[in-house]
Parts: sequence; structure tokens; C-alpha cells
Amino acid sequence: MNHKAHLLIVDDDKELCSLLSKFLTGQGYRVSIAHDGLAMTDILAASRIDLVASILCCPAKMVWHSVGGYAQPARYRSLC
Repeated sequence: MNHKAHLLIVDDDKELCSLLSKFLTGQGYRVSIAHDGLAMTDILAASRIDLVASILCCPAKMVWHSVGGYAQPARYRSLC
């Protein structure tokens, strides 16, 4: 079975998310989009996500804290 990486893009800029989604889908990735922290946590709870690309302009720990007190899951790590 061939696994397509599932990417989650998190940003409030809908045009940017749409552009990134079209590009990444064209490259063979599965893409989900969240425009806020609540949508992000819903998607993370319902799907197996391989990479979260959060373009929000704040430290990653603040993003995880701001979405309802969730701790950053161990399988995700911040690159910034």
C-alpha cells in the first residue's frame, strides 16, 4: 500500500492556504487546512497527520497552548 503523506496547513490567510494546498496536492500530498486553532485540534484528533505547517507568527509552544490548553503531542516537534 502506497502512503501519501498527509499535511496540515494552519493559517488564517485563506488565499495562502488555498495556493499552498493546490501546489502540494499537485505534488502528490494529501492536504488539510485549518484557519484557526480549534479547527487544527479537530483535524489532529480525527486524522493521522504527518506534518503540521503552522504559518502563525508566534512560537510553536504558544500555538499549542492557545488551542484549548493542549500539550504538543510527542509525535510532533517544532522546527523553530
